[in-house]
Amino acid sequence: MARSARAAFVCQNCGAVAPRWAGKCAGCGEWNTLVEEADSAPPPGSGLSRASRGRAVALQDLAEAPAERLDRIPTGLVELDRVTGGGIVPGSALLIGGEPGIGKSTLLLQVAAALAMSGRRAVYFTGEEAATQVRLRAERLGLAGAPVALACETSLANILATLAEGKAPDLVVIDSIQTLWADGIEAAAGMVSQVRAATQSLVRFAKTQGPALLLVGHVTKDGQIAGPKVIEHMVDTVLYFEGDRGHAFRILRAAKNRFGATDEIGVFEMAASGLREVANPSELFLGERLASSPGSAVFAGMEGTRPILVELQALVVPSGLGTPRRAVVGWDANRLAMLLAVLDARTGISFSHHDVYLNVAGGLKITEPAADLAAAAALLSSIANLALGPYEVYFGEISLSGAVRPAGHMGSRLKEARKLGFKRAVLPAAGDLDEAASRLDLLRLAHVKGLADALGL
Repeated sequence: MARSARAAFVCQNCGAVAPRWAGKCAGCGEWNTLVEEADSAPPPGSGLSRASRGRAVALQDLAEAPAERLDRIPTGLVELDRVTGGGIVPGSALLIGGEPGIGKSTLLLQVAAALAMSGRRAVYFTGEEAATQVRLRAERLGLAGAPVALACETSLANILATLAEGKAPDLVVIDSIQTLWADGIEAAAGMVSQVRAATQSLVRFAKTQGPALLLVGHVTKDGQIAGPKVIEHMVDTVLYFEGDRGHAFRILRAAKNRFGATDEIGVFEMAASGLREVANPSELFLGERLASSPGSAVFAGMEGTRPILVELQALVVPSGLGTPRRAVVGWDANRLAMLLAVLDARTGISFSHHDVYLNVAGGLKITEPAADLAAAAALLSSIANLALGPYEVYFGEISLSGAVRPAGHMGSRLKEARKLGFKRAVLPAAGDLDEAASRLDLLRLAHVKGLADALGL
């Protein structure tokens, strides 16, 4: 059968279009991701036509444009409201990604039930589970009595027709966007063209009719939302649900948010009755800490406006390999290599004949540069087999020269440490701080050599 003249090869990872098949995508560099898709019709509901003619639209000055107030919808989950910026904005589209089994469907079912029980209309479309499965989950969560409208449907046309009937919904949940298929698109469900068409039509419905839209997206092996990255550009908010199946808690992190900050996180704990909010994550991350063990240091970090204390664990052992092993969990491996080089050059303590293992306890992923000082303290403690003080916290960025640079929100970090019973803080010498108000014994360091001297190394 002759191939259509308008057929193209679309990368299923990044959405790049190529005129012919190739083993490697020129856009993202992934292998075997180009799939032939026919460009037969515009996405349904997009308002486009191949023979359509444009019309002039009315223009207005920016200063005269009316500023609408954002009346957010409380979700009933304080942690979710924190990440979204205070609640869900009506007419907005949110995309939630996460690994299978991490708790995406549980979270959305709890949100839909909370809104439904508050008097709002919530509609839940599932394309991966039967209604019986969703009902069993609701019973396990104690939400069987919630008036959530439920349907098992994968046809985009049927979903839009259902939403157009009856009372206008306040919340629409699609679980998941990769299961939907649109008429007129010659591609299987989950392909880039199908996902793009379904997302565009649903977002258009949300913008015109006013309901909040929650979409579930699968993730790839790299942790990115599967399908084209263009989905993330279509929606207003992108949330990632992170966590380790070996731990009970989950972290909800915003990667994009048009109505709020992107540096906030929400912490949940997976229990038998569903996701439970964790009001004080620091106690959770330090709950099983063995303070008398060498190589353990407590880092006073910040996630958005929330201070979080987390344990950094280091293990330094003699290596029998020609090239010592470096293993990192929850931190940047390149930053560990840089830190080891700085310690070798500026303090004279070499790790070149040792295997180094560094772990952030609890599965939390740290990207803040201020964790350098805590990591250095854990590494020096492990190589010297010397336990640090059980009531000490560390934070500060270490430069290549060995200088300890100041960190932001120093007062909030110390306040959180004092609240949890810590008595001493090791922090940068620079930076404004009311030492009397902190009510902690402060050791201020200007150089990483001072840390080694304080440990007696």
